[in-house]
Amino acid sequence: MVFLAQLADHGGAGAWPIGVSAAVTLGVAVLAWGKKAYVTITRMDGAFFLVGLTALPFWIFTSEPLWAVVILTTVDVLGFGPTFRKAYAKPHDETLLFFAIIVVRNLTVLLALEHHSLTTVLFPATMALACILFILMVAARRRAVTG
Repeated sequence: MVFLAQLADHGGAGAWPIGVSAAVTLGVAVLAWGKKAYVTITRMDGAFFLVGLTALPFWIFTSEPLWAVVILTTVDVLGFGPTFRKAYAKPHDETLLFFAIIVVRNLTVLLALEHHSLTTVLFPATMALACILFILMVAARRRAVTG
């Protein structure tokens, strides 16, 4: 939905990496569902899902894609919470390269956007910042745990 909101606000080619990431994530989810892997869905997962579903009605009723982006960005940041908690406890279990790639992707998106507005910039800027903070926290925890 963030991809669609960015396109609606004339984000242009800069929006495409977000769309590709969404397609890949959806593909992984479909494959995982098809494998019938052991899945534990918590109440928090369900709550995030329900809040995420509210983004589309907000967009439809307000005719403003910004509301969808605000809701989905908030859900993504809050959804990052369990990852932060786990990484704080076990900092050596995280692969920081993955988060560095997300930072690079989002900074590239910001540079490639054809139109900069809160609707097009909020999600990639927030996610880049969240990943930078995550990387810094994990690096500090690794030093504290091994130091």
